[in-house]
Amino acid sequence: MARPRRHDPDRRERIVDAALRVVGRDGIAGLSHRTVAAEADVPLGSTTYHFASLDELLVAALRRANATFGRTLRDSPELADPDTDLATALARIMGRWLGGDRREAELAYELYLAALRRPALRPVADEWVDEVRTALAGRTDPATARGLVAMTDGLSLMYLLGGHGYEEEYARSMLARVLDEGSEPPAVPLAEPPTAPTDT
Repeated sequence: MARPRRHDPDRRERIVDAALRVVGRDGIAGLSHRTVAAEADVPLGSTTYHFASLDELLVAALRRANATFGRTLRDSPELADPDTDLATALARIMGRWLGGDRREAELAYELYLAALRRPALRPVADEWVDEVRTALAGRTDPATARGLVAMTDGLSLMYLLGGHGYEEEYARSMLARVLDEGSEPPAVPLAEPPTAPTDT
C-alpha cells in the first residue's frame, strides 16, 4: 500500500519516472494512474493532482525521452568537432544509443509513435525534430537537418524492428546520401510565362 509523504518536492518527477518504467515494462496499454501510483509508491490522488489525464502524463514522459536523446547529441564530442564528418558522427552516436540499453530506444519510439493515435502528443513529437535540428544547427542547414532526422528515425526503427544488428557503416553511407543531396538547395522552377492570346 502506498505511504503518504508530507514533504516530497520531487514527487512529480518521480511520477514521470514511474510512468516511463511502466510503459517500458508493459507498454502504453499498461499505463494508468493506478499502475503509475503503485510504481511510484505514491497515493493515487498524487498522480491525478499532477496529471489530470493520461495524455498529460504521456506528454511529460515523451518530453523526458526527447531530452535524453537531445542530451546524447549535445554531449557528443564527435558532433562538436567540426573536423569530424557529420555522417560518421551521427552513425557513431546512433550506434552508442541503440547499442546501449535497447529498452531506452524502444521506449522513446513507443512514446514517439503513440502520437499517431493521440493528437495531444503530436506537438511534443515535433519537439523531437526540433531537438535534433537544434543540435545540428552548427553543422548543416535546417532543411537538411530535418532530412537527417527522418533518416535516423528510419534506420533506428529498422534496427529495433528487424532481426539484424546495427550496421554503422550502412548508417553512415545512408546519412551521407542525405547530406550530399542537401548540399545545394533544389532549383525552384520558374513559372512559365503566360501565353499571349492569338487572334483566330
